[in-house]
Amino acid sequence: MTDNQAGWKMDNSYLQLPNIFYRQQKPTKVKAPEVVIFNESLAEELGLNCEPFQNDKGAAIFGGNEIPNGGVPLAQAYAGHQFGHFTMLGDGRAVLLGEQITPDGKRYDIQLKGSGRTPYSRGGDGRAGLGPMLREFIISEAMTGLGIPTTRSLAVTSTGEEVIRETIQAGAVLTRVAASHLRVGTFQFAANWGKKEDLKELADYAIKRHYPELDGEENLYLSFLKKVITKQAALIAKWQHVGFIHGVMNTDNMSISGETIDYGPCAFMDNYDPATVFSSIDQEGRYAYGNQPYIAGWNLSRLAEALLPLLHENEEEAVKLAEEALSAYPDTFEMEFLTGMRQKLGLFHEEKEDKTLISELLNLMNNNKTDYTNTFKALTFGKLEGSELFKTEAFIQWHEKWQQRLGRQEESEEDAQELMQNNNPAVIPRNHRVEEALEAATKGDMSVMLNLLEILANPYEHSAEQAEFCQPAPPSSNPYRTFCGT
Repeated sequence: MTDNQAGWKMDNSYLQLPNIFYRQQKPTKVKAPEVVIFNESLAEELGLNCEPFQNDKGAAIFGGNEIPNGGVPLAQAYAGHQFGHFTMLGDGRAVLLGEQITPDGKRYDIQLKGSGRTPYSRGGDGRAGLGPMLREFIISEAMTGLGIPTTRSLAVTSTGEEVIRETIQAGAVLTRVAASHLRVGTFQFAANWGKKEDLKELADYAIKRHYPELDGEENLYLSFLKKVITKQAALIAKWQHVGFIHGVMNTDNMSISGETIDYGPCAFMDNYDPATVFSSIDQEGRYAYGNQPYIAGWNLSRLAEALLPLLHENEEEAVKLAEEALSAYPDTFEMEFLTGMRQKLGLFHEEKEDKTLISELLNLMNNNKTDYTNTFKALTFGKLEGSELFKTEAFIQWHEKWQQRLGRQEESEEDAQELMQNNNPAVIPRNHRVEEALEAATKGDMSVMLNLLEILANPYEHSAEQAEFCQPAPPSSNPYRTFCGT
């Protein structure tokens, strides 16, 4: 398989940045790479030819034993606030091969995760287990189906080696695709360990890559900050709409492009409860479902701090500009959140009391611990049975208020139901289903995972085939805990 046959068209523009931002680093070769799963539809979007990757040559690339022509592997430096504590970080178990240039001229990072030690490994082994890498494949593809901006998974490749975590696991490498791997933490690193010129070069690179439309703005870097704020507000609102809990919203896990990145101890909420936490390492609930909007705002404040030297020569004025930009975040998030929640309730237009209507429903769901996804599905199709919530007097009164609200809009009942159907998924990657798929896959049976991926690819289809995947976890599956896999 030649690179031309495979469709590789690689570049690495990150090398244009000052070398404090990276260290060139080849992946550590593995014993016996074998592609476990390959994302053909994503490969086609990238301009890659699928057939050549079904052999040993493809496994050698995805396992890190060979580098595509034009790729220059490197590990990125960045910092981060991890559970509020600031530290120097970097790619401790990943290398960026470069960027694949698609047939329409777009650039996408191609990264190998679990590819061995780097200068930033901080004592870790640089490896990854098969289960966690397959988990990221499932969740990132589910997010794609849900229409939520996300990094993608191109392949998972077993290494023929073992890694030691809580148990001994089969080793694996994930091939991750991203608009870029620039993070809030990348800018924190520049501000703390670089010169102002380094920070400026990083910001210019990020703007050129992600927000070229800002070129010519009077205060380019303030406009950049505002753009990232807007993107993150929209992203977090989409998480809230489907009950997604990231689990580890450190500043090094917040992408400048507005994509969801780093699927470690993430999970989807079953019963609605803003205090829901799944991550075993989040002992205080810092990253609980209900805290995610606030943590995003906190992280954006750290980005603003890093950008202060570029916002204005006068520090006091720079702080003022940053504060003004950040002050827009709460309203922007609320607008995005309420817009999406209106769509989930079939509401086409804004009314003053909509926020109260939405809050009342969520409070009822929380008080009755009802399934988040299935409650909205029931409302979509008017099938109000199977839940004690629907029998309560408080819900009956809320339902009447909602019906009156629907009756005040010009759109028909059919239009409202279609809007709801397009915004209330029938299926999410329910935690017990994900675990079921991973257990089978790590034992060599990929059929369960492939079936789950097929179901999750069209979550708004509401098909008969999806029905069995709509059921909440049995009581024996709770409480559910996730682990980061490092």
